[in-house]
Amino acid sequence: MSALPTDPVAATPVGGHEIGGRLPGPARRLVRLGLRAVVAGYQLRYGRRLVLGRDVVILGGLKIQQGTTLHLGDGVRVRRGVLVNGGGEIHVGADTLLNGCWIGATTRVDVGRRCLVSDCFISDSDFHNLDPAERHLPPGPRTRAPIVIEDNAWIGAQAWVLKGSRIGRDSVVSAASVVRGEVPPAVVVVGNPAQVVKQLRPSVPLD
Repeated sequence: MSALPTDPVAATPVGGHEIGGRLPGPARRLVRLGLRAVVAGYQLRYGRRLVLGRDVVILGGLKIQQGTTLHLGDGVRVRRGVLVNGGGEIHVGADTLLNGCWIGATTRVDVGRRCLVSDCFISDSDFHNLDPAERHLPPGPRTRAPIVIEDNAWIGAQAWVLKGSRIGRDSVVSAASVVRGEVPPAVVVVGNPAQVVKQLRPSVPLD
């Protein structure tokens, strides 16, 4: 069985220039106008909590809760009911696909450019204190830490990325894996806790 996550939707190009690409010119323009109208509706609904780059496509629903601020870079595609909450900030780089994921940010979550983020779970908080004596008290500062996902990373279906994690550029987090800590650039990680099982050729030379 392959270690790579299998998510054909996440691997399918859905940017504005592909959608309606085989339609006649007038129909293609109508589709694109419809997509822009959908995005404008979300902008009207969420106001300053949704910061948009150019040519963002939103299909399948987007929910922003608990005062969270979401920044979507140029050409970002949102599909299959994306939910963001936690009250912090989420920054998504250009040409990234968010495909049915949940991102919880009590501090900050950064997703790089050209990433594939499947229907996974990304949270910068434990929500409860680890110490048994403090577990029912309000969560302290040790329960949360920012997350960074570098450019061209692929997060597979049902994976978990936990507080304080950093996913290296070009790396793959396999389906149902659990990451807490640092994933090196250009590797595949599998399991709970996630372990490196394969080296990949990086998209550009590493520093």
